[in-house]
Amino acid sequence: MNATLPTADALRAALAGLLDGLPPKQAGQAVDRLIAHYRGTIPTDAPVLRDRADVVAYAAYRMPATFEAVRAALAALHEAAPDWAPATHTDVGGGTGAASWAVAGEWEGHRTTVLDWAEPALALGRELAAAGPDALRTADWRRARIGEDLDLAPADLVTISYVLNELTGPARTALIDAAARAGQAVAVIEAGTPGGYTRIIEARDRLVAAGFTVAAPCPHSGACPIEPGTDWCHFSARVSRSSLHRQVKGGSLAYEDEKFSYVVATRFTPLPVVARVVRRPQIRKGQVLLDLCTREEGLGRDTVTKRHGALYRAARDTDWGDAWPPPEDTA
Repeated sequence: MNATLPTADALRAALAGLLDGLPPKQAGQAVDRLIAHYRGTIPTDAPVLRDRADVVAYAAYRMPATFEAVRAALAALHEAAPDWAPATHTDVGGGTGAASWAVAGEWEGHRTTVLDWAEPALALGRELAAAGPDALRTADWRRARIGEDLDLAPADLVTISYVLNELTGPARTALIDAAARAGQAVAVIEAGTPGGYTRIIEARDRLVAAGFTVAAPCPHSGACPIEPGTDWCHFSARVSRSSLHRQVKGGSLAYEDEKFSYVVATRFTPLPVVARVVRRPQIRKGQVLLDLCTREEGLGRDTVTKRHGALYRAARDTDWGDAWPPPEDTA
């Protein structure tokens, strides 16, 4: 059962009262500091979230966007392995639990363990989880130092979302290796920036070297065809902004687009895809232009016109990040 939409609604409802009692100026300052951190390039070896004000600001500022980015990555995993479901899930560096909310929206009946080094984040995560589905209410929220000495218990699914930027190079390597030893499926999500993409490629390479198969977004497990320094692979998720979200971020629009890079890799064999749409499709009169990463030919462009009939109609409904062609046309 895919309960993503109700879970998204439940998360928004759980976030709605967070700023009660927190002075707007204090919340704004915390958000400004967090924005500076997440846009920065200097890794840290200390928790970013220091107290409840930081954690509340983070939850209001980042949880909806992190949830949607992770949800998109997990939807690609679900599409690649429709008959698979995790019985156990470890959320590394999970903080207030955005990735765990996304997992609970994609599958049910699993046991989740959230690991983070910031106790204030874990405390708020537990508080928010009380309004979520069973997997969140029964989750184990555990303090752990996310670094070179982290030992992960075996789990069907390991998620690592927006964590690698906070770690030194050796700690990133150790974490991905630990995830590879522990997980049957590993999902790594980072900001959709050149730096985030670089960290994803590093993680992807280590997972493949450890014997994993890339399930998404790549249609293959070979080397990325993007020439380093010329471009970066990323995707976009639409995030609905609540009034709380707009208040904390100082925005007026009812939505924003979260840009993210990701890799999902598995110990089992996923369903293959021919290609993945790697840019927003360009819809023109009588044709759709699709920029693709393909299994056999690397990067390329497919032009689908009205004369392609059903395939043209499918192209008009295809979004950035989707597999191509649609499943019914891959035989």
